[in-house]
Amino acid sequence: MNKELQTVRMYHDTTKHSQQRYAASLGYMDWANQPNPYRFYKGAVALKLPIMIDAKTPFYHDIFTNSLSPRTLDIHTLSQFLQFSLALAAIKTNGLNEWALRCNASSGNLHPSEGYLILPPLHDINPKTTLAHYAPKNHSLEILETLETDIWNHLPKNSFFIGVSSIVYREIWKYGERAFRYCLLDAGHALRALQISAKTLGWHDLLVGNISDTQISKIFGFDIKERFNEQEQEVPEMLLLITPFSKENLPDIAPLLEDFHPTHDTIANNIAEVYQSWPLIDTILRATHASIATTHHQKEVPFLRSCKKEAKDVILQRRSAQTMNPHDNAITEKEFYTLLKSTTACFDGLSNVASLVIFVHHVTTLPRGLYIFIRNASLKNRLQAAMNASFCWEKMANDLYLLEAGDFRNSARNISCSQAIASDSAFSLGMLCYFREELLQNGAHRYKELYWECGAIGQQLYLEATALGLSATGIGCFLDDVFHTLLGLKSDTFQSLYHFTIGRGIKDERLMSKKPYR
Repeated sequence: MNKELQTVRMYHDTTKHSQQRYAASLGYMDWANQPNPYRFYKGAVALKLPIMIDAKTPFYHDIFTNSLSPRTLDIHTLSQFLQFSLALAAIKTNGLNEWALRCNASSGNLHPSEGYLILPPLHDINPKTTLAHYAPKNHSLEILETLETDIWNHLPKNSFFIGVSSIVYREIWKYGERAFRYCLLDAGHALRALQISAKTLGWHDLLVGNISDTQISKIFGFDIKERFNEQEQEVPEMLLLITPFSKENLPDIAPLLEDFHPTHDTIANNIAEVYQSWPLIDTILRATHASIATTHHQKEVPFLRSCKKEAKDVILQRRSAQTMNPHDNAITEKEFYTLLKSTTACFDGLSNVASLVIFVHHVTTLPRGLYIFIRNASLKNRLQAAMNASFCWEKMANDLYLLEAGDFRNSARNISCSQAIASDSAFSLGMLCYFREELLQNGAHRYKELYWECGAIGQQLYLEATALGLSATGIGCFLDDVFHTLLGLKSDTFQSLYHFTIGRGIKDERLMSKKPYR
């Protein structure tokens, strides 16, 4: 095992929560020094985008059919793409304070993820290629640079790129050493939000592989230290090609970007004034700053949904429930299966998030118990061999098995750091990843990709729950190895990286909502 993989393993083990101790953090909320959730660039030219809240979008269930005609790329469709992915969804207020909610979910609503675009020459934006940062606070593009390139001659017309980065300190402020995990989950949430928004316009996406973090950093200028406060590292996550046509027959993207060298003379704003120091974060950032092994093609398996809501309404109404109603938490078996099937989109055709291990509390016609939903059929036998030998593995439906009947509400709550949202819901789950072999075969960067896939599943579950009139919450605080012990897992072949819960949330009537843009 090389040094980088050893570091990943050390970081993962060190940042596990347990009954004896939580992962190291400040231990209290330093509200006076909460980081600014908005990045701006001094020297950039701001271009206000048109507000597209009144734009009509397809029905939510139709965007997964791949039957929509692609829209032409212009300032209006680009604005719609961004408004229904990375933009503000609402402003919440309690009468004294206000805070923004976004379309892409985020741990603690801290939003470390930033979006950057490489746009072809477009009327109303620029006659040349444009490198821009998306500023969600006022829904605008910050034009960082314009330049000449022939890259568009090699790509389908109306294609463009969007990159996702993380400002890690936004999560460090609250979560300390475990913050890197949450940045990766949030990047996955942003990834799926972008993919869903692209679908509403009939566009396709390709998660670009064979491109290093170093190369992405050079493109967006993250490697120029003078542009950033040294304690506010902005690190590359991923680069997506958005294209109106199918992904087949596309050229290898990474070589097309090798000669893309912007000068980057803009300066990023400081998001904080007082900083915590966590050397372990710096260590894991260095270890995972490596090449991605393969180009990621996403596989979607369409299935019939009954939701008749407009896609934008589902996207804008997504929320994280703070409290679940234990007295009204029943969902139907049909709703349960719809939620599970919605998670089958995966990278590379086979999911490395091997299964969802589910605590079923109240699904009509299903007995309470511990279940497993297999997302990668090729790993079922390995899962079965690794898990508790006493599990019955009773098949309940395609890819869904009952492991053990019984009331697991106390277990669900205990594993989720004593949070009642995991036990008062209809069900909660842990995302079990094929861990050790994926790291050994693909290197340290695969650690990031595993979390991205978990985050993308979480964003999809949020949207699907919203479409069904249900509530959802991602759970980043869980007792890692307590969960593994419950399942009988004795090695790191499989690891749970993200937990989630779905039920019927209790609305806080003290809070009011305002429109984010006027």
